[in-house]
Amino acid sequence: MSTDFQQAREALGRRLRELRAGMTQRELAALLGWPQAKVSKLEKARQTATPEDLMAWAPATGQAAATEELLARLQGLETHTRSWRRQLTAGHRPVQDVLTVEYERSAELRAWEGAMVVGMLQTPDYARHVFTRYAELQQSPRDVEDAVRARVRRQELLYQPDRTFHIVMWEAALHAGVAPPDVLAAQLDRLSSAIGLDTLRLGIVPFGAAVGVPPANGFWLYDDRTVIVEEWHAELWLTDADSVALYRRVWDTLNGSAVYGTHARRLIARARAHFADLA
Repeated sequence: MSTDFQQAREALGRRLRELRAGMTQRELAALLGWPQAKVSKLEKARQTATPEDLMAWAPATGQAAATEELLARLQGLETHTRSWRRQLTAGHRPVQDVLTVEYERSAELRAWEGAMVVGMLQTPDYARHVFTRYAELQQSPRDVEDAVRARVRRQELLYQPDRTFHIVMWEAALHAGVAPPDVLAAQLDRLSSAIGLDTLRLGIVPFGAAVGVPPANGFWLYDDRTVIVEEWHAELWLTDADSVALYRRVWDTLNGSAVYGTHARRLIARARAHFADLA
């Protein structure tokens, strides 16, 4: 079973447990006419739900409106190319929940982002504007507040000592006007203060720096085990050794052009001064 399949199945199981809140497994099983063991296996990701299972589960828990969300999660289980159109059928929150599972099972995470501040370091206001823009682009349901809360909860992992985040961003990400100037200024303050976290190494590739490869689309590496690459039309979940090794080389190359510490703070301060003048 592939890594991306299992982590998505675990996320689905967690969502099923969430919907069951207020009743026991035995009570739900009785309503559905199932063995209690089936309810347990679905929630613990030991059995893959069928569409019929999910269409029965949601109404039985009093959450019929969640049916489409559950079906959207199921559709994304078995593919490495996860189209945004399919993933966002029920909005951004389910996507965030699936990602959280992958973060939680990883000890060393590396990211490259050239277009905007990475999600793990976004302020709620900044994230709100990002999700709103993407919902408009993808014409998806607007569950912006739920998505923001899920992203902010995931950021608690930054304060757990058993994880290390190596994040590299292009300086252009600091200047992307994806939100009003006052929101961007506050976001840059957040970045500057995050540099002091024990679990985080934040590097910035300056404008004009010599780079070994062209700065391109963003991606995350999870324990050199899985790569998640963001395209406009889809996310790519890659687990084969050759692909993981390729993206690790890309990350290492871009990291070689990054600056850290005081120099990185200087670049952040320069971007912040620009937006402070506009606010």
